[in-house]
Amino acid sequence: MERPGRFADATAELEEAQYVVLGVPFDRTTSFRPGARFGPDSIRQHSWNFESYDLETGVDLTDVPIHDLGNAPEFGSAGQMVASMRSELAPIYAAGKIPIVLGGDHACAPPCVEAYPEPSELGVLYLDAHLDFRASYLGDDRSHACSSRRIVERVGARNVVVLGVRSVSKEEVEDNQGIGMPYVTAHEVARDGIESTVQRALNMLKTDKVYVSLDIDVLDPSFAAGTGTPEPFGLTPRDVKYAIGQVAPRLAGLDIMEVAPPFDNGNTSALAARLAREAIVRNVVARRGR
Repeated sequence: MERPGRFADATAELEEAQYVVLGVPFDRTTSFRPGARFGPDSIRQHSWNFESYDLETGVDLTDVPIHDLGNAPEFGSAGQMVASMRSELAPIYAAGKIPIVLGGDHACAPPCVEAYPEPSELGVLYLDAHLDFRASYLGDDRSHACSSRRIVERVGARNVVVLGVRSVSKEEVEDNQGIGMPYVTAHEVARDGIESTVQRALNMLKTDKVYVSLDIDVLDPSFAAGTGTPEPFGLTPRDVKYAIGQVAPRLAGLDIMEVAPPFDNGNTSALAARLAREAIVRNVVARRGR
């Protein structure tokens, strides 16, 4: 794989790494503003801004075995991307490592879940402004607008919870009435508080392991303007930080999708890099507490 630069502090060899970073520069299913293909390298660039030492946890990332695989190829179609991502991630899971996948549009998330060896044993916390539950969109059943539905088909409706949603189509809601994928809206987060709503979401996921799929547009665009489909009335960075921290003891993997650097001055990329670090340090703390 091409190595355009690595995530900060990702200095371990693959064999010894516990966390494996992989970039997916793919945005061919974007339906509003393209640019997420530039996300992986921009997130990496901004990761170098931070001290390796984490003040809250006391974890120093120079002591954590992280490896950066570089970027996947620039695929011509979503089908090619899906097949390649499944193949790339399957051995990472099999080796007991935790993938940190940097996208790319949200079409890149389902194969990250589909590669997991025991799909019925995996829960998915899907953080997104949109429900992404269309059967097909613009003639493509692998569109980013279909990603939660593809994941449900893999792990089951009761093993997926969407958190932060505030934009849906009528058809998605009607389809889901017969399928039953739970979701917690951004409006409920604002009303009930992030602690209550995250705990409610995680209590619905009965699996020992939970994969986090983070579309950066779950955040309000006042915090994360650099994305393809910004949606007002979203979550705050501390909301998302809290959610990641609560999942951390059960973390199977993380993706951060839809960072589109052309649409801001780097703030969204910096935030994405910081959230990736948050997942790592919180999981390290959870492992040490075993």
